[in-house]
Amino acid sequence: MAKLLKGLPVAKELVSRLVPRVEALKARSIVPTLAIVRVGSREDDLSYERGATKRCAAAGVAVRTFVLPEDCSQAVLLSTIEEVNQDDGIHGCLLFRPLPASLDEAEACAALDPAKDVDCASNLSLLGVLCNTDMGFAPCTAEACVELLDYYGYDLCGANVTVVGRSLVIGKPVSLMMQARDATVTMCHTRTRDLAAACANADVLVVAAGHPNTVDASCVRGGQIVVDVGINWDEDAQALCGDVSFGEVEPKVAAITPVPGGVGSVTTAVLAKHVVEAAERLV
Repeated sequence: MAKLLKGLPVAKELVSRLVPRVEALKARSIVPTLAIVRVGSREDDLSYERGATKRCAAAGVAVRTFVLPEDCSQAVLLSTIEEVNQDDGIHGCLLFRPLPASLDEAEACAALDPAKDVDCASNLSLLGVLCNTDMGFAPCTAEACVELLDYYGYDLCGANVTVVGRSLVIGKPVSLMMQARDATVTMCHTRTRDLAAACANADVLVVAAGHPNTVDASCVRGGQIVVDVGINWDEDAQALCGDVSFGEVEPKVAAITPVPGGVGSVTTAVLAKHVVEAAERLV
């Protein structure tokens, strides 16, 4: 039976380390504040917003929400982002994506001040991940993968890591972040010719393909650490599942993240951490 790498203990540890940092900022009359910009009322956005608000409150981070109607114009969205950029009392901004098809998401992301871009929406933040600098911030979910492995004591230095998925949200940035930890990273995707062989060669397998059951028993071997980033509904639309076929993979590997209750639980804690870091950079 594999060890379950649950996210809640990781999130609690991250938040506990933030509290004294927030108190130090407040002693200097700085209240770390997150702006949430949401267009419409998608249920997944609302769910994440509730979790983020709760996690920020536990750390002492304030949250201001800017809600726009789903049919808002591009001009209204850009005006809201500019309002956030210009407000010195706001230190970080979470822009919910994807935006409605009627809006230009690339333009909206580019308009966000990289200093307040706490979830890597802008190209300048991605450049910061590529160059391993503190320009902007890494995507929260990608960083959550690294935080989770750190918490459970898995050293990435010299490890063979296979990442399944090549999105700018998780796959590519998590690959860069693990390379920065001196891991040897293989990037794969759903069109990789021998995906099973590439996965089986890994010490650490990160699966962020966006499709359920992308990785099954044929892709894994004993001793591996599996980080499942996927969030999907099962075939009956009754329960959440990851990109890994948990029932097949869990008996074979050394450790695995559950879905739900794994990486996703850490993401909001990383978001709160980024807001605190953004505030600290101004001191």
